[in-house]
Amino acid sequence: MACPDENTLRKVTLGDEAAFAQLYNYYKNPALRFSISLLKDEEEAENMTQDLFLKIWMRRAQIKPDQNFSSYLFTCLRNMAFDHFKKMEKSEQMRMHYMDMMKAYAEDEKEEKERRLNMVQTAVDSLSVKRKMILRLNIEEGKSYQEIAEFLRISKNTVKNQLVKAKQLLRDKVDFAVG
Repeated sequence: MACPDENTLRKVTLGDEAAFAQLYNYYKNPALRFSISLLKDEEEAENMTQDLFLKIWMRRAQIKPDQNFSSYLFTCLRNMAFDHFKKMEKSEQMRMHYMDMMKAYAEDEKEEKERRLNMVQTAVDSLSVKRKMILRLNIEEGKSYQEIAEFLRISKNTVKNQLVKAKQLLRDKVDFAVG
């Protein structure tokens, strides 16, 4: 296939699709090879090459038939590759910034969780021995009021009352510390 000449380029600038097809068919493989050599990514290179020819068609009126089209085409591809690399770098920087923010947020969350656990532990430690035992049997071991009552040899009502009072004291102390 012969290299598209000045006449073919003039036809392209006037919107001749057959002339553009001739231009495309002549330059598509060299343009693709050049793009692959720059990007090292065949799929991205194919996309870039297609984008280039689309831009050339959209801006066909700006083509200067008397100038070196080959040089123009490969300069455009090189510039598109540079823009691609800049976009990739910016994207990577944004991703790193996002990851840093997520790490900071996770650390803040961890510190807040530890602070709350310490607050609850301090509140639990302030309970009487009996209330603390009833609370732990109920919450940590999952025992029912009846099981706790039998284990401690107290009434089921006492267990219930002690749990209600213990939980209320904890709520008050935690709410006071948070507020």
